[in-house]
Amino acid sequence: MSGQCSAPLNRDGITPFQQMVASGSGAIVTSLFVTPLDVVKIRLQAQRTPFPKGKCFVYCNGLMDHLCVCDNGNAKAWYKAPGHFNGTLDAFVKIVRGEGIKALWSGLSPTLVMAVPATAIYFTCYEQLCAVLRVKMGSYAQEAPLVAGGVARVFAVTLISPLELIRTKLQAEKQSYRQLIDCIRGAVQTDGWLSLWRGLGATLLRDVPFSAIYWSNYEMGKKWLCEKYNTTEPTIAITFISGAVSGSIAAILTLPFDVVKTRRQVELGELQAKKLAYKASASTFSVMKRIVAQDGFGGLLAGFLPRVIKVAPACAIMISSYEIGKAFFRKHNQERVIRPLQTSSA
Repeated sequence: MSGQCSAPLNRDGITPFQQMVASGSGAIVTSLFVTPLDVVKIRLQAQRTPFPKGKCFVYCNGLMDHLCVCDNGNAKAWYKAPGHFNGTLDAFVKIVRGEGIKALWSGLSPTLVMAVPATAIYFTCYEQLCAVLRVKMGSYAQEAPLVAGGVARVFAVTLISPLELIRTKLQAEKQSYRQLIDCIRGAVQTDGWLSLWRGLGATLLRDVPFSAIYWSNYEMGKKWLCEKYNTTEPTIAITFISGAVSGSIAAILTLPFDVVKTRRQVELGELQAKKLAYKASASTFSVMKRIVAQDGFGGLLAGFLPRVIKVAPACAIMISSYEIGKAFFRKHNQERVIRPLQTSSA
């Protein structure tokens, strides 16, 4: 039996490492599918309302946010000057013709560098925690996905937060890695190590409720659809629908926190672009009050439709890819167990 998997299999019949590979692969697939949609959206948005110099906007491809700092009307890195587009399809065609098909995946590299490890950590933590909690919680086992989703997000966001700060600085300023290291060292010496987790609270307020709601609804929806269609294993269609619906519900319920997080990202980016000193941000509640005072309660629901349109397919593609990866490894592990038994019996 020495040829078996070295790591113990969980209740899904796969190892934690295989979970990480499956979720990391899912993150890559999601980025490849969703990034072109947001690239086109940003181009169309910039064409209608050009971004002024020194201002920022947040570009999100469904997996993570990217802060784009405008310079002379254009932004650095992957964002390009807008062309004359008559709609979404026209923008797709003209971008491909004028800049090549690679332009549709502008900004993919920083996404993969950050999102793939973050997603692998997050999904694996969720699976491991959920398996333990289902046993420990007894009659309340149905609440395990909600608790595991929230706790896994806290762990993943806290672990990745310093890298997020570094990535934001690289995007906001033209710095070499040596200059960046000196900048981070200076910040740590001045404000301590906790400065690397600046903005963590706002991110947790948005992402932890989202994860708890998402996983709870996903597991319930998947179970309900499996019972409805009389199947023990969820099909790709079941996981896709469950992921899209649960992602939409979570996106809608956490939208006010997403608005606050975006405001803070933009304000911090503009301060960095203008090389102004950072001042401690107001509390989330204070930012909400300011938004309501300026724009009314509707301001807390800004971007409702774009967020749902973006999050729903991203969640659906991510979870479907993840489930396909798990099914592949599960089958692979079963074959590794059966093959020696067949050989010995023969």
